[in-house]
Amino acid sequence: RWAGIAGQLCTCTRSNNMKMVPVPEKAYGTFFEGDCYIILHSKRTSRGTAVDLHYWIGKDSTQDEQGAAAMYVTQLDTALRGNPVQHREVQGHESETFQSYFRNGIIYKKGGVASGFKHVETNMYNIKRLLHVKGKKHVTATEVALSWDSFNKGDVFLLDLGKVLIQWNGPNCNIAEKSRGLALARSIRDSERGGRAQIGIIDNEKDSPDLLKIMKMVLGERRGELRDAIPDTKADELQKANVRLYHVYEKDNDLVVQEIATRPLTQDLLQHEDCYILDQGGYKIYVWRGKASNQEEKKAAFTRAVVSSANNVVGAKVEQVKFDTTQLHARPELAAEQRMVDDASGDIEVWRIEDLQMQPVNPKTYGQFYGGDCYLVLYTYLRSGRPHYVLYMWQGRHASVDEITACALNAIELDKKYGDEAVQVRVTMGKEPAHFLAIFKGKLIIYEGGTSRAQKSTLEPAIRLFQVRGTSEMNTKATEVPARASSLNSNDVFLLATNQVCYLWCGKGCSGDEREMAKMVADIVSRRDKHTVLEGQEPAEFWEALGGKAPYASEKRFQEQITHYQPRLFECSNQTGRFIMTEVVGFCQEDLDEDDVMLLDTWEEIFLWIGKASNTYERNEAIASAKEYLKTHPAGRDLATPIILVKQGCEPLNFTGWFNAWDPYKWSVSSQNLLGIKGNPGGASVVNGPGIAHEEASLPGCTQIPATRWHLSPRWCSPGPFCSGLPLIVPSLSCIFYKHHCSTYSQAVSSSGE
Repeated sequence: RWAGIAGQLCTCTRSNNMKMVPVPEKAYGTFFEGDCYIILHSKRTSRGTAVDLHYWIGKDSTQDEQGAAAMYVTQLDTALRGNPVQHREVQGHESETFQSYFRNGIIYKKGGVASGFKHVETNMYNIKRLLHVKGKKHVTATEVALSWDSFNKGDVFLLDLGKVLIQWNGPNCNIAEKSRGLALARSIRDSERGGRAQIGIIDNEKDSPDLLKIMKMVLGERRGELRDAIPDTKADELQKANVRLYHVYEKDNDLVVQEIATRPLTQDLLQHEDCYILDQGGYKIYVWRGKASNQEEKKAAFTRAVVSSANNVVGAKVEQVKFDTTQLHARPELAAEQRMVDDASGDIEVWRIEDLQMQPVNPKTYGQFYGGDCYLVLYTYLRSGRPHYVLYMWQGRHASVDEITACALNAIELDKKYGDEAVQVRVTMGKEPAHFLAIFKGKLIIYEGGTSRAQKSTLEPAIRLFQVRGTSEMNTKATEVPARASSLNSNDVFLLATNQVCYLWCGKGCSGDEREMAKMVADIVSRRDKHTVLEGQEPAEFWEALGGKAPYASEKRFQEQITHYQPRLFECSNQTGRFIMTEVVGFCQEDLDEDDVMLLDTWEEIFLWIGKASNTYERNEAIASAKEYLKTHPAGRDLATPIILVKQGCEPLNFTGWFNAWDPYKWSVSSQNLLGIKGNPGGASVVNGPGIAHEEASLPGCTQIPATRWHLSPRWCSPGPFCSGLPLIVPSLSCIFYKHHCSTYSQAVSSSGE
């Protein structure tokens, strides 16, 4: 079978009598266990097209079908000039990349072509099946026996009866699993039933007697207790993985496969003339094909990678990684790209850490930071009329360990004062982020050493040299550098402050905007007379103050290369008893799990998103792991990269901009109200609970409603031009939409009459 997704093209093909047969687009994500499939996924980037080629092996497929699929993959790879990255996928062990293509989940169906099974056509109702739904991030639904014996307490099960879909939620499954199950049910209803099937949800059997009665008519009476939840062992498999690197090369006309290294692995082990196998103990296998390796080596490497072993390597995922292949993300929203939460017009407060306590800084000196101190900067801004906070922890290069520790502890206390809603940003001296520069309106000055305390232990130097960079109030910073000629740079403006005069030295490569910003900073650095000096026309006193002439950087400034880096999201969790970080491929807002801590790497910052239900251990380990992540990154990351703490529900724009179609109201409605659902005789759904919290908002064509809480009576939204019988379990913005368009909904509002 042959499969694909348009836009980011993904084509799916089914192996039918050793031939490739296209799969209908509506059936993407549905796989027969007795078949093999080929999936081609392509994505346009600024450098061309990135192509991934997967072949999926059903657990009941024959060796002939598997061989045919592998053959077609090889032919496709050749036709595409060897550009695709190849992935071998086995049912139940699919890679994160593969699962990310099917946002509504993967459905396994029994049978295959040999058994005469075909993909379900739209509006076919003669169906009776039971699906076992697993997974919080990437959902898989396996068709199981129509029996109570298939159920357990920890998962979601979907009974599909054609015109009625009943979602049964195990008593121990969590909110995320319930939500994913509901999304899958809706997907089946819309794609396979044309939106005409009814969805009923059993969250508590005592509250849904009618739906339970239907289930018993199909499954019979239940006897005995349900089985306990089946643990997800994938995390443990990854932890237990014993990483080994094998070298595949040709020697005396013989192919040799030799183990050459275990952890830690370094990039210089790879030679582009040969192939390599990276084995994660059967959890995942990579085949790395060198640019100059021959066909026999490539074939042997892939063949050896899929051979069965005592470690069950057959179930491992095999990915072929090309030499020098880069993949880019599409351009993110402006807020994320510019690393700005707003226009920097909010309010600021600054404290200095003194005697391990917070001491307020005189507002007249805001923007002046000394390398021997640590500071806390609280920035407050309004969004939708509500205050939001960013708390910067600036750490001087020469501050003591005690001061740095006290800075972090005081930040926690200050955060609590503001309801634990502040976004915390660690700023290392010299690595100030864009927004930090902007809030000081072009007057940010960083002194190399010393302190701003009233009682200073060291005297200020008589001569100081500052390098000024920036073209506007939003990006200007003056940094103290050693007062010697070798510190100069022809591309910048420098301020040389002495006891008699302040020189404004303009390099040949600086711009007019840079000179104007330097003049603004000069008034803060020195009260002495200002003398503008052009490069090459310096007076003798200028060189004398710097200790004499010396060579300095005078080459033309090269345009800074923009690093093409694909943002990466990791889930940090200890649900299995061990703390692990798992990458989320093709991430979106739905992947942010409130039970965990998530790490988002955008290259210039590391965001740690703190879920409301995450535990203290996860939070502490996530911070430590973020630092370790930077240390061990193969690209040699700067250890001073800012680490930003973001709380669930308080996300700034420079965080949300990395997520496509971010919904700011996702967490404004409680999960309990969204998923606390009862059944009813018609198979529809009704909200169970005190009501749905309402966020005031305005949509085009809709009237703003000043209510603060809805109480929905048990009425059903009749099919119409806008709702088609949808259950009334919608967030506040959708509530406003249905209030405007649906007369039935207007009868379901609270007795307040609003």
